[in-house]
Amino acid sequence: MGQKTILIIATGFGLGRIPFAPGTFGTLAGLPLIGLMVWLATAGTPGAAALFLVGVILCAVWISQEAEILIGGKDPGAIVIDEMAGFCVTMTLVPVTVLTLAAGFIAFRCFDILKPFPIRWFEKTFSGGAGIVLDDIMAGLLAAFLLKAIYLSATI
Repeated sequence: MGQKTILIIATGFGLGRIPFAPGTFGTLAGLPLIGLMVWLATAGTPGAAALFLVGVILCAVWISQEAEILIGGKDPGAIVIDEMAGFCVTMTLVPVTVLTLAAGFIAFRCFDILKPFPIRWFEKTFSGGAGIVLDDIMAGLLAAFLLKAIYLSATI
């Protein structure tokens, strides 16, 4: 994969280069990936959706590692593929609707920005691509659990 392609994917097709709130805008670039996960799950292949998510996370680690080298600096703000992967994780435990997408987006961004334990631990413990992505995966997990709890309480 060429350097230009890596940078395009890593920056969420340029959304990560927006000068203010690149992570917030970059998270939106995860919507097509979530759409693909929903399609895979509803096409009768939930295993394919899970495998796709694992592939997204592994690709995000590799692309982040390469993009960090190309851009320079530790965890450059322009790299948003980690937010894209984290948002995908957020949406794994509830049916995907406009309402759950909006709630998931808000929950994910809050966890990603505030970085409560264990999110900050992952950010500080790992470096390179893993360091860029794993804190967002943890933010996605916490957001997914919160979203599931809200969803369950609303449906009881």
